[in-house]
Amino acid sequence: MSAPPENVSATPPMGWNSWDCFGTTVTEAEVIANAEVMAERLLPFGWDTVVVDIQWYDPTARAHGYNDDAPLLLDDFGIHQPAPNRFPSAADGTGFTALAARVHDLGLRFGLHIMRGIPKIAVEQELPVRGTDFSARDIADTSSTCPWNPDNYGLNHDHPGAQAYYDAQLATFAGWGVDFIKADDMLAPYHEREIAAYAEAIRRSGRDIQLSLSPGTGLDPAHLDHLRQNATMWRISDDLWDRWEDVVEQFDRLARWAPLQQPGGWADADMLPLGRIGIRAERGDPRDSRLTPDEQRTLLSLWVLGRSPLMMGGHLPETDDATFDLLTNPDVLRILSGSTGGAEIRRDGDLRIWTAQDAETGARYVAAFWLGTTPAVIDLPALVDIRTASAVDLWTGTPATVNDLTIPAHGVRLLRLVT
Repeated sequence: MSAPPENVSATPPMGWNSWDCFGTTVTEAEVIANAEVMAERLLPFGWDTVVVDIQWYDPTARAHGYNDDAPLLLDDFGIHQPAPNRFPSAADGTGFTALAARVHDLGLRFGLHIMRGIPKIAVEQELPVRGTDFSARDIADTSSTCPWNPDNYGLNHDHPGAQAYYDAQLATFAGWGVDFIKADDMLAPYHEREIAAYAEAIRRSGRDIQLSLSPGTGLDPAHLDHLRQNATMWRISDDLWDRWEDVVEQFDRLARWAPLQQPGGWADADMLPLGRIGIRAERGDPRDSRLTPDEQRTLLSLWVLGRSPLMMGGHLPETDDATFDLLTNPDVLRILSGSTGGAEIRRDGDLRIWTAQDAETGARYVAAFWLGTTPAVIDLPALVDIRTASAVDLWTGTPATVNDLTIPAHGVRLLRLVT
């Protein structure tokens, strides 16, 4: 098996996730198609992780929801296996080994989604826990279930078999060549012992695997030290879709979390619902993102200044060039990978002003966001302490004056100040 690229947790992860376009139903061919486009068009700009989202082990998965009593595919020890009707290379019993190797050969990292706990099917069948004398029934906490997915019970971490189950699961995933895991139903409520046990299983696996935690509803920064000890990234919201109101809600969340960002662990404002989405997703019909071009620039500007991971949600083979231009703007992406001090510094009605500093050059970035429904004109020096009369607009690459700065409706002017 070819080796994956070097771990990149020193900067916010960047990649593609199947959820926004395919929901629970993505296929191997669709994963490969997106990986190939990523390698060609996005990898040179730092996008390097491909993630297969939820229900890859359900051969009956459907769009717009989950199946009760789904016939999940498990091995003899209750560990999930890819459904061969969707992932043909898994038909030989080697799981995602072949798909991960294909992704690695493109120079990318391979990731998958998993739910907290142990499948109810494994408990009902009293499957053994690999390497122990315990059964799935012994270690399950049947009082702990996910409110929105019916597949699993939580684990009883007072029982030594609980850690053994996670150890076996992660050993399996590591053997397949997994580099990234999105572990769901971990944060709302905050399952401290589950998170710590999962991180320990990753460490015991011997493979460098990045851990992403979801869903993040109401996540409290009081958990920050524990999160940093155990995860690469953690969601700070519910699912974000291509609705302006969803983007607006992230301003408050990122204003709270951005000053806490540092290498090794990143608050995650969720995926980018851009390009072609909704093909077989949880919500909506097939569509191009309903966010306007100005709203898309607002979203990306806020994410990079807040140093949120960037996970593209659109189907890359059907994504338009204008969207690729947004995703590959090197001056904007430099803020994500090489800035410090990202923070909201002023809030006045529909106006939000953020700033950050380039860690290498010392250049100052200033973004003026306007959440209103009609354009606005502001005198930036009257609102922010800046000692320059000129700037470069990073979205257009053209000079901009900081006096009489016009901001479009739902838009942003993302500037690098000229000194």
